[in-house]
Amino acid sequence: MAEHRWNLTPAEAIALQEQLRPRVIARDRVGKVRRVAGVDVGFEQEGAVTRAAVAVLSFPELELVEWAIARKPTRFPYVPGLLSFRETPAVLAALAKLRLRPDLLLCDGQGLAHPRRFGFACHLGLLAGIPSIGVAKTRLIGEHGDVPARRGGWVPLEDHEEVIGAVLRTRRGVKPVFVSVGHRVGLETAIRWVMACVTRYRLPETTRWAHRLASGGERRLPRRAT
Repeated sequence: MAEHRWNLTPAEAIALQEQLRPRVIARDRVGKVRRVAGVDVGFEQEGAVTRAAVAVLSFPELELVEWAIARKPTRFPYVPGLLSFRETPAVLAALAKLRLRPDLLLCDGQGLAHPRRFGFACHLGLLAGIPSIGVAKTRLIGEHGDVPARRGGWVPLEDHEEVIGAVLRTRRGVKPVFVSVGHRVGLETAIRWVMACVTRYRLPETTRWAHRLASGGERRLPRRAT
């Protein structure tokens, strides 16, 4: 879909979330995946500048093949539940710099596991037109039971008896992550993709590379991946 305007008040942003939510496809519409991308966002100049990083990895090798960084003035205030309005403009700018279009996005944030079922992964996937998954390090809303200790074990994350995501143990002995549908990916497929992108660490390689870039690590990367 076309990008909407971003100069919104928080009340207007909430109304737009409610308007866009029905357009999210919570079913599998993922084609052949040759490239997976991680997305992460940081801030510079005491929050005045939003710095977005996209790391594109080959699949199944999980090797970095391209990356992009974009900086945008931070126009939207920090409001829990509306972080996508603060972060998405810079991420879209970073995606536009890529020569290789990702087939799947793993976002450092929530998807449907959001009070209005429209977190960052939903917002970005819908605007970019790319299947997306939310992989968050912490819970925003919902309740869950005990997560199995084994690698790949998971339990549903529920809010008012609705399954909004999964609490997934990516490695034995580490805290779980919170996986939820972003756009054009069903929940069980999202879980499988997250596990397919995990190697020796708690977080998927996509997230690890994107976080490194969002934190200023591009200086140590090869120039060909620019």
